[in-house]
Amino acid sequence: MSPHTTPATALLVALKTITLLLGGLITYFSYKAYSRSGARPLWYLAVGFGIVTIGTLMAGFVDQLLRFSLVGAGVLPFTGGDGSDMAVTDIALVLESTLTAAGFAVIVYSLYSE
Repeated sequence: MSPHTTPATALLVALKTITLLLGGLITYFSYKAYSRSGARPLWYLAVGFGIVTIGTLMAGFVDQLLRFSLVGAGVLPFTGGDGSDMAVTDIALVLESTLTAAGFAVIVYSLYSE
């Protein structure tokens, strides 16, 4: 492990990876079902799960990769100049929550559309 990696960070990365893989499988199988049946709600279901999965990927990217490049350089936006790690975590959580909410909205639409 690098000196910046804690056991909690390693666990979080492992759980995000599992979430990404499972979300990708759900998206794939939803799209495959849409391809076989042509049912438009299955298309929306695949899109919704895809958005949720992308949200997980993007949040992990922001939290893990940008933390070291932007905080280290002191150029992180929206921090008021302090460049704290908490600002990166907040940005990642807002991004993930936004995409998760949008994905769930599409999934709800898929369940009620005809």
